[in-house]
Amino acid sequence: MEDLNRFRGIFPAFYACYGRDGEVDRGAVKDLTEYFLEKNVKGVYVGGSSGECIYQSVKDRKETLEAVMEASAGKLTVIAHVACNSTKESMELAKHAESLKVDAIASIPPIYFHLPDYSVAQYWNDISSAAPDTDFVIYNIPQLAGTALSLNLLKTMLKNPKVIGVKNSSMPVQDIQMFKDLGMKTREDFIVFNGPDEQLVSGLAIGADAGIGGTYGAMPELILKIYSLVKENKIPEARKVQYAVDNIIYKLCSGRGNMYGIIKEVLRINGGPDIGGVRKPFTDIDDNDKKIAAEAAEMIRTATEEYKA
Repeated sequence: MEDLNRFRGIFPAFYACYGRDGEVDRGAVKDLTEYFLEKNVKGVYVGGSSGECIYQSVKDRKETLEAVMEASAGKLTVIAHVACNSTKESMELAKHAESLKVDAIASIPPIYFHLPDYSVAQYWNDISSAAPDTDFVIYNIPQLAGTALSLNLLKTMLKNPKVIGVKNSSMPVQDIQMFKDLGMKTREDFIVFNGPDEQLVSGLAIGADAGIGGTYGAMPELILKIYSLVKENKIPEARKVQYAVDNIIYKLCSGRGNMYGIIKEVLRINGGPDIGGVRKPFTDIDDNDKKIAAEAAEMIRTATEEYKA
């Protein structure tokens, strides 16, 4: 049986890194990778929503992943999200990711057109076929993709031996339980990643093995604390940290600009790397958003001090 323990832990969703010209900055990508290495997270999830994947070209995404793999040097578990709206481009990214020896590839379903389950399954299996030696993670985020992972679709995908888990970003924690239960009936081991950052405690408690989150990078110490407390079965203590994290998330989402733009400002304020702004049509932050970022940064420092090990 394949050892899937490299997928158990905390995985910040990697942010898009841009230079002053608005193009992918490989140096900034490496700086962010090194930042995550210093924070002792389990791994990173590259090229997903936080990576602004739908606003990046295939070339942008390849450059980002190459820089992550170079800087991580095998010290992080790397999951590469490779989905594009066309199967052809998705397969190209999957093949590229396998050539770099990532730990797994992942994919949302195709967006915009509501395809039947058999078309979604073919799309995912085609992507997997382009990286035949690499594990595959299904990414379920129906509120954005417009297509939900059903149990029947998961049953179909479990016929593919490379499918080792689900990144679940739907809001009902019951979905985590159902996907975990079905996966474990088919596999000796099966990984489910909690997606919604606001419910990490709930997701872990009901059976998630790990967490992938878009706000993790702004406060990795707090997310790691939640994970360790739940694993120690200290749920009341974990809940207190979760409440603090949720209040920080609400602050991050309260600006006029895009949340990822505010997070990048928080990183700069709290001594993290400068990874630029966000790419249009995302709206970048204004002066009022900078005040919100400063408040969020202070909330993170205060909570980190309060709940440190």
